[in-house]
Amino acid sequence: MYTCTFVLFTLLMRQSFSGKTVWITGASSGIGEALVKAFAKQNAKIILTARREEELLRVKKEAGLSDENSFILPLDLYHTENIANSVGKINARFGAIDIVICNAGIAQRFSVNESTMEVNRQIMELNFFSVIALAKSVLPGMLGKKSGQIVVISSVMGKISTPGSSMYCASKHALHGFFDALRGEVFKDNIGVTVICPGYIKTNVSINAVDGQGNAHGKMDKGQAHGISPEKCADGIVNAIAKRKDEFYIGGKEVLAVTFKRLFPSLFLSIINKAGYKKK
Repeated sequence: MYTCTFVLFTLLMRQSFSGKTVWITGASSGIGEALVKAFAKQNAKIILTARREEELLRVKKEAGLSDENSFILPLDLYHTENIANSVGKINARFGAIDIVICNAGIAQRFSVNESTMEVNRQIMELNFFSVIALAKSVLPGMLGKKSGQIVVISSVMGKISTPGSSMYCASKHALHGFFDALRGEVFKDNIGVTVICPGYIKTNVSINAVDGQGNAHGKMDKGQAHGISPEKCADGIVNAIAKRKDEFYIGGKEVLAVTFKRLFPSLFLSIINKAGYKKK
């Protein structure tokens, strides 16, 4: 009896995504593509955003979405000045946005000494400032209706740092600082803030990562090659959003590094220092 009651309570506490307007950035591949397909199964109305329109159309078709329940919205998030106008287009099409998933980002494969300031700024612009711009652009509509959810795809690297990922880690750490503060500001307005921290996911993130001069790394790292599937990751994220979790970790054993650092900080840093940075 207790088990049945608990299961029923859990189901009632989960929000339904049917008819909800969900805006997903980085929707043309990887975790973003998998999230589009996962939300399509939940009968959500989905806005697909990335730079490559042809890839967004492919994802829309594979997800079984129609023109009535989806909107292709190509956007280069490096140009944050275009985001507010995009929100206006979404509002005109579907009304106020219920959930925004800030998923677009870029990784790095270079040491601090190898990088240019231009590349450092580009990483911070996409991984941090574009996310802030997205959140600020949807916030007035959510405040107006006293509901909504802002979902930020951070990383396990938002909690730990490793050599060769200085700016990537800095951008992800910054997300936690900003959105932990925002969560407290909008909690009374029934707006949720969920920060997702994936570990190794089998996507092209390492292939698309940039070197210190801004060139594509072009190689699949071992961690990504043996990571969990984007589909499994997306299912976990959708579940975390449904439960309106504040923070959610998903991946393999690598996610334990966060707890290890918290419990044994000196030992963790000693291991990281000895590992150093090996250019791949």
